[in-house]
Amino acid sequence: MKIIKRNNLRRGGFAGLRETRLVMSPRVFRNQRESGTSSGIGRLVYLADAQFLPHGDTRMHAHREIDVISIMVEGRIQHEGSLEHGQELTVDDIQVQRAGGEGFRHNEINPDPEKNRMLQLWVLPETANEEPAYQVFSASGKGRTRVYGGSPEQDETIPSRTVIDVANLEKGDEITQPGGSVAYVTAGEGSSGGETVTEGDLVETRDFKFKAVTDSKLVLAYEI
Repeated sequence: MKIIKRNNLRRGGFAGLRETRLVMSPRVFRNQRESGTSSGIGRLVYLADAQFLPHGDTRMHAHREIDVISIMVEGRIQHEGSLEHGQELTVDDIQVQRAGGEGFRHNEINPDPEKNRMLQLWVLPETANEEPAYQVFSASGKGRTRVYGGSPEQDETIPSRTVIDVANLEKGDEITQPGGSVAYVTAGEGSSGGETVTEGDLVETRDFKFKAVTDSKLVLAYEI
């Protein structure tokens, strides 16, 4: 098991946000990959923990042939762009945008005078030139919510062998995942593999098991 601590990594950012990158796959970033970051798992190639400045935004920009997952941790954002312009996301909302071959443009805006917090993940699509797509999920309930990946025979999430779940755990709850996985703790504290794992820790392991010592929230990526 390997634990990567967010606060040991470089804090960067652009436009109106500041972020720490925890996953930077060499498949995408090559020699621009930052020291100490994870390579990801499956087709997950990027994970950043970001805070928008008060009234900050990302500015309008484009993506192509990438699936972009945005997870609201604190505060809210207002979404502008070529897919579902005008959508608002609040705590525990998850926005999934598939760029496909056509691509999309977007700007995410913090409408408030306080900082907010959002995770952004990138997953490479398994098939090129897919049609753009947009989905919104809520992970406010207890337990695991799948927000990305799964069999092509279902249409609740964008199909992929790389799966992303968001988990809300109460004190004493446990979560397990066989095989290889990457887990990121966004709130709380727990134990895994005999180690204390807390908010801001990214865990790379096999046969992941986490027991919540306090109420906790995690993002879990794995392959099926």
